[in-house]
Amino acid sequence: MLYTIKTVVGRENIVADTIASKTKTNKLNIQALLHPEEIKGYIFIEGDIADIEKAVQMVPHIRGLIKNPVAISQVQRFLQPKKVEIELNIGDIVEVIGGPFKGEKGKVTHFDKVKRECTIELIEAAIPIPVTVSVEFVKVTEKAQK
Repeated sequence: MLYTIKTVVGRENIVADTIASKTKTNKLNIQALLHPEEIKGYIFIEGDIADIEKAVQMVPHIRGLIKNPVAISQVQRFLQPKKVEIELNIGDIVEVIGGPFKGEKGKVTHFDKVKRECTIELIEAAIPIPVTVSVEFVKVTEKAQK
């Protein structure tokens, strides 16, 4: 069954980590923990209610356990991966927001929609170096002039 734990807002991940380690240590019957980023102050937990009660005892930042089971259909939408469509064009100026080149700016020289990656030439480099990065790690700072 799926249940809801009410937590202090902003402490959901700490609570989930604590419960996960307590579950492993005490070999409790808990199958899953879910904290959708959109829902502040709540964690969903799947398992045996008696074991869930043991897992949440004495855990800081928990405000309570809601013992009414939640239907999986109610949380199904949080389990679907989000597809963020990013439109890149050759010549766009992008900033790398993740990975080893984080903080660097570059000009898009190639964009592969299927692989969801782009090749950029770093602007700050003395010699233009082509670097291929996932589109998840770039944000457009300036659109190319058409």
